[in-house]
Amino acid sequence: MRFRTAARFAMDSPRRQPTRRVTRAITLTSIAAATFAALAPPTTAQEARRRWERMCQIRAEKFDLILPKAMHDNDLDMWIVVMREGLLDPLWEALGRGYVGDWAYYVFTDRGERTERAALGVGGYMLEQCGVYDHFGSASSLAEYVTERNPERIGVNMAASIGGADGLSHTSYLHLREILGAPYADRLVSAERFVSNFRATRTASEIAAFAEAGEISREIAERAFSNEVITPGVTALEDVAWWMWDQLLARGLESSFDMPSVYITGPGGIEAISSDRIIQRGDLLMIDWGVGFLDFYTDMKRVAYVLREGETEAPPGIRHAFERATEVRDIMKASIKPAPTAAQALDATWAALEAAGFNRIDFNQPTDDPEVTDVVLGPHSVGNWGHGIGPSLAFFNPTRMTYELRPGTLISVELFAYTANPEWGGAKVRIPLEDDAVVTERGVEWLYPVTRRVLLIR
Repeated sequence: MRFRTAARFAMDSPRRQPTRRVTRAITLTSIAAATFAALAPPTTAQEARRRWERMCQIRAEKFDLILPKAMHDNDLDMWIVVMREGLLDPLWEALGRGYVGDWAYYVFTDRGERTERAALGVGGYMLEQCGVYDHFGSASSLAEYVTERNPERIGVNMAASIGGADGLSHTSYLHLREILGAPYADRLVSAERFVSNFRATRTASEIAAFAEAGEISREIAERAFSNEVITPGVTALEDVAWWMWDQLLARGLESSFDMPSVYITGPGGIEAISSDRIIQRGDLLMIDWGVGFLDFYTDMKRVAYVLREGETEAPPGIRHAFERATEVRDIMKASIKPAPTAAQALDATWAALEAAGFNRIDFNQPTDDPEVTDVVLGPHSVGNWGHGIGPSLAFFNPTRMTYELRPGTLISVELFAYTANPEWGGAKVRIPLEDDAVVTERGVEWLYPVTRRVLLIR
């Protein structure tokens, strides 16, 4: 995740160097090559069809295996998703896309072990050929369709805490009430927790797709922090970030974040983020970013050190700080297990960390005690956005800390560890670690190789 408060840190460090744009490592030639790759035909025949088929399978399994229980658990008889041209619901992709002209509705009705699915006023080749809907009809048939099924509780996408479950605009709400009329207009209820359950309860095909996205994001981040991209004294932070964006364009990928956060941390904290600051020898670098593949979005970090002349590894103080951070991560991995609420899982994790001697602090508020490693935890939901909408152990998701943490939940195992560094006059090194995982009965299981070392740039 990105803690935006980091942007407040000084961007005019005394270590700042001239831009020297003419000699940047990311040359016009390499940019042109990336542009050509982005425009070139895909290397795999019918890649678009392959991705569509995967998403169709995922939707079918979600509708068959997840949707009925989520409706039962939240006492919904019907779920209506309202869209109009130019105002698509955040779940449009998950529900099958489709062409929306004027008004359109996805309607799901509880039929016991199976959920009936209807697309009214929305259609098109991809939606219809996917084969996951039972009925296609006109938008004008909505009132009759609902009356025939006579639902008592109708969930709609209104949410106080979760943006991804809050797709119903005020105008659309008024329109829906008018179309449905009495008594159904008064049976509309928030589907916030239902949408969270539906999205965050995963099928095997979803976990496989997300793991693939994770491997792609890891590969790009680790290449970005190498001499393939960085020449010390030449390459700027923003050059690295733009190279990463070019990789997304060339491979038909997306990101739920803006510019990748490529930043430098020093004794005074964060010095610069994705700016024209030139990378120098002795810099400690971090990346925070994520990749979007199919309808799955990752959130991860990597740490690198730029070797000084004559060095073959990072200085001892930085290595020690990284090792302390990995100790925190190991305890988190062993402690986070399914629980009645995510908050209970978080409490168990903190108990284990404090028993091991780690100190709990507020974000970016390390103590002056050189004997302790200060820790901030931010493990949050991931999956269909860099910050997902499922149960969360992060302090910035208070509502979702009350949700059940179920097996199969995708989470970002995120932490910040602050350890004193004698080489920095005792100032604490801020080491951020973040990789994506799935919660199982056994604890946390990684979905791709996580960061286990400080990457080295020569």
